[in-house]
Amino acid sequence: MNSPSVRPSQNPPNTTGSTSRSSYPFPLQDASLQRGPLRRGSTASSVTSTVPSIAESQPNAISSLLQPPIFRTGLRPADAGFKPPTSRDIPPVTLTNIPHVESKVFQPYLSQIGSLYEAFQRAKNDIDGDNTALFHRDKKEKVEDWETVLSQKLQRPAHSRTGSIASLSSPTEPPSQPRRRPSHQKRHAPTPLSTVPAVYGEEDFHLENPRTFDIVSEHSEIVRDPNAAPSGRKSLATNAILQEKLSWYMDTVEVHLISSISTASQSFFSALGSLKELHDEAEESVARIQSLRRDLAKLDKDLASDGLKVVKLKQRRDNVRRLAEAMFQLEDIVHAVDDCEQMVESGEFDDALDDLDDIERLMAGNEPKRPSRNGRQNTYKAIDLRRMHALQGASDDLNRLRSRAGRGYETRFHNCLLNDMRRHVKETDANATLQRWGVSFNRPKAGQRRAPSTFPSYMNMSADFRSELEHAIQGLARARCTTTAVTSFRAAVLKEMKAMIRRQLPSSNDDDNVSTISASTHGGRGRTQQEKSSILARNIRAMDATDWYSMLVSVYTNVSECLRRLSIQVKILLDVTSTMDQARPDVSKLSLPTDASGHIRTPSTGRHRASSIQAEMQQALDLSSLLGEAVDAVQSQVTKVIKVRSQQNSEMLLEEFVRFVTLNRLFADECEAISGMSGQGLKSVVDSQIRDYVSQFANSKSQNLVGIMDSDKWEAKDFGDQQNLLLQRVMDGSTSDAQSWLQSAQIWLPLPSDILHENGTVQDNDAEVKEKVRLATIDEQKYILPASPIAMLGTIESLQSLTVGIPGMGQELATSLLDCLRQFNSRTSQLILGAGATRTAGLKNITTKHLALSSQGLSFIIALMPYVREFYRRYLPPNTASSTMGEFDKVKRSFQEHQNSIHEKLIDIMSNRASMHVKSLKAINWTEAAQNDLDGVSKYMETLTKETATLQKVLVKHLPEGVVMGIMIPVFDSYKQQLEKAFSDIQVQSEAEKKRMLNDVAHFSSRMGKLEGSGDLGQKVLDVVRNKAIAVPSANGGGSSKLETEPQRASTELAPKAPEDK
Repeated sequence: MNSPSVRPSQNPPNTTGSTSRSSYPFPLQDASLQRGPLRRGSTASSVTSTVPSIAESQPNAISSLLQPPIFRTGLRPADAGFKPPTSRDIPPVTLTNIPHVESKVFQPYLSQIGSLYEAFQRAKNDIDGDNTALFHRDKKEKVEDWETVLSQKLQRPAHSRTGSIASLSSPTEPPSQPRRRPSHQKRHAPTPLSTVPAVYGEEDFHLENPRTFDIVSEHSEIVRDPNAAPSGRKSLATNAILQEKLSWYMDTVEVHLISSISTASQSFFSALGSLKELHDEAEESVARIQSLRRDLAKLDKDLASDGLKVVKLKQRRDNVRRLAEAMFQLEDIVHAVDDCEQMVESGEFDDALDDLDDIERLMAGNEPKRPSRNGRQNTYKAIDLRRMHALQGASDDLNRLRSRAGRGYETRFHNCLLNDMRRHVKETDANATLQRWGVSFNRPKAGQRRAPSTFPSYMNMSADFRSELEHAIQGLARARCTTTAVTSFRAAVLKEMKAMIRRQLPSSNDDDNVSTISASTHGGRGRTQQEKSSILARNIRAMDATDWYSMLVSVYTNVSECLRRLSIQVKILLDVTSTMDQARPDVSKLSLPTDASGHIRTPSTGRHRASSIQAEMQQALDLSSLLGEAVDAVQSQVTKVIKVRSQQNSEMLLEEFVRFVTLNRLFADECEAISGMSGQGLKSVVDSQIRDYVSQFANSKSQNLVGIMDSDKWEAKDFGDQQNLLLQRVMDGSTSDAQSWLQSAQIWLPLPSDILHENGTVQDNDAEVKEKVRLATIDEQKYILPASPIAMLGTIESLQSLTVGIPGMGQELATSLLDCLRQFNSRTSQLILGAGATRTAGLKNITTKHLALSSQGLSFIIALMPYVREFYRRYLPPNTASSTMGEFDKVKRSFQEHQNSIHEKLIDIMSNRASMHVKSLKAINWTEAAQNDLDGVSKYMETLTKETATLQKVLVKHLPEGVVMGIMIPVFDSYKQQLEKAFSDIQVQSEAEKKRMLNDVAHFSSRMGKLEGSGDLGQKVLDVVRNKAIAVPSANGGGSSKLETEPQRASTELAPKAPEDK
């Protein structure tokens, strides 16, 4: 059969045809055989086999997909520049005649599967509960049935359907409409919907999607290029099997739809009938209700109208009566408000608050407690008038009156507390406060007396004060001004603290004539705040140390007692509010407050109100915060005042400064105990002034020491009782502190009058002549001292006293003392060994006495060093004590080296003197000396013996015996060496010369024999001279001589004997 010609159009016809396919198992029938309609009443398919071409204009039609994309968008080809294809562009389709196949060809196949199909049907009938045999016919009838089925299958025309599928069923699937069977056989179940691919049920099914169309068309080619190589894909135009599958899917869906409708039809019509019955019942009910309403309207018109008029008239009469009573009530409220205002102005706050409570009760519709002044209290029944328009401003007026009364109670409240503070501060002795501080914050040291403890006076509260305070608090609670009063009380306390300090300060006005004249030049105008501050600072600096200390004591003790009293007052306030009479402030039950919407809030009970007042007061007071603010304000003012006197404080006496530091330390501890705040501002200022004072004090002591040493005549001074007292304090300081040192820190005790001029001072012993110079004693060793070591002793004692007064500065003071000791050592060396005393003190020369006294002074300081070292060990921290102790040991060694240098200096002096005398010895003309004074003694020998005797006398007087021997023995050894050598070198020409020489040696031996430590010095020198030979001139008249033993023996016999030592 030839293909019809293709005409170019939007909907090109679908060319039908058949091709010979070996895979298609069913024979095709003639084209003249037409199949009747397969679906009853179905309008889904209007395609029959007689129609040569199918024209589907829907968007999902297969023919539309054959069009170019420009047609599917709705645009014209001319607009888009697209040229539609012509018939030449579409290749022709060649149809192939399919040969007819007889049904007998399938007999072997049917015979093979017949038994299997019969077994399948029996199993299916067993599952459905029907045991009747499905097939009662023989195999021939079965074969005929299959032939009929195959014939009907082959007679179905090909259809083209729209849609997309994900997967297609097998070409051998049975048709959706089974063949009718006889009535005695059970009808087959419809084909399940699962045979239809699930892609047809997707919501986003779009046939124009190329992928979807490719799946639906089973990957068929739409247009095949004749010039291209075969791809193995089917042509869409000749795929009859695909059209048959689409028709099969349509039939399956229709069968299930009909089955569902037939199943639901019975329940649907049953529900429709029930709905109609309900509608009939509703119409009947509505009719009855309308009849009942007509009956009720008739009864209302006949019976209730007249009775209602009577009731309305009675209600109107009651309303008029209540209006009149409300007017009387309003009149009483107005008069009561006027009376309250007069009582508030006259100060009758209790009565005013009672009337205000009655007014609020009356406005709330309750009976007042007190009788009305117009006598109409029982003539009407009070009602709640608070929502009346006329009384909208009444609450504000009552609150203003209550606030005015609250301010009066607030004044009483403040006066009660502040007057009690002032009275307590005035009656409390400052020494008692200082004593309380000493007991609380001082840990007694060894030898220190603990201050006796007493019951603090700030805890004594009188019953009158409590009753007065309770009355003021109740008034504030009734006036609802508790929080305001307590908040203002905080400000009043801070103001009182500042005023308390200001009252103790000197005046900020000038009192001298110069200032008066200066003020007159200003035209009488007031001074600015800066000028007043400058005058106040000048007056503070002009105060002496006693007045300054007394002012600080007054300020600190007053502030401490005030803050302590304040803490007790706050506790009493909380106690009063917790035990306050609950029946008195009963306004809360009658004065019903309203919220923002006008609804009445639930009143609180009396106990809850009392607890709320206590909570409000505790929150407003906030004792810790209040005490902290007060302490900060006080310490800020005091810090400014102390800074003003920083220069004057650095020049205070030691005891005065120690008391000043102790006072500030105890006050800072007291503030910390009261408020819990450390007060770093005050502590930092005081610490800074302590460091300045320690530095200045050490420099002052060093300068004083240098001045005393420069003016020292290096003569022995009397070591009197005062110096012995200082020495005893320093020695006892190694284990305990002196009582006089501790008294400076006991500020609650009066300072002795003599202690201010005792520490660190040296009495001028030249002012009073002493018959006997007393010596210093350390460990049974006596020392005769000049003024310089005694001054050093005073410096040591002063620094130790300051260390006890300010324990925290132990390291700095130990360093300062070491510096003073080093300076004393170096200055002593400069003055004595360097002969500086000849320029500073006017000494002619440095004598043996000066050297001996200098050595004694060094020995005295060396003996004190262990005691000083152990004293500072007790006050130094462990981490620095070892290094400081090592410094003390170094200073001690330097002193010992200096002392050895002095001793060596003495030895050198005497050796030099001996050398001078030896030179004089060698220069003597012994012949002339023998002629002039044969029995006399030479001058050099007299001087040498005299100087040696004087040296030993001075050393024995000023130095210990061991030291004297350590000096004299080397001197005697030097004498022995020099004299033996000198006498050995001298030649004696005659017996007279030898006798004259023996006189000098005998004199030396007799004098040296009296000196301790000389030993056999005189005898050795005497033996040298005795053994000398007389030089005799030779016979030839030469210069040589020979020794003769006989004359030597004769001269020895003639020489005088040395006197024996007595």
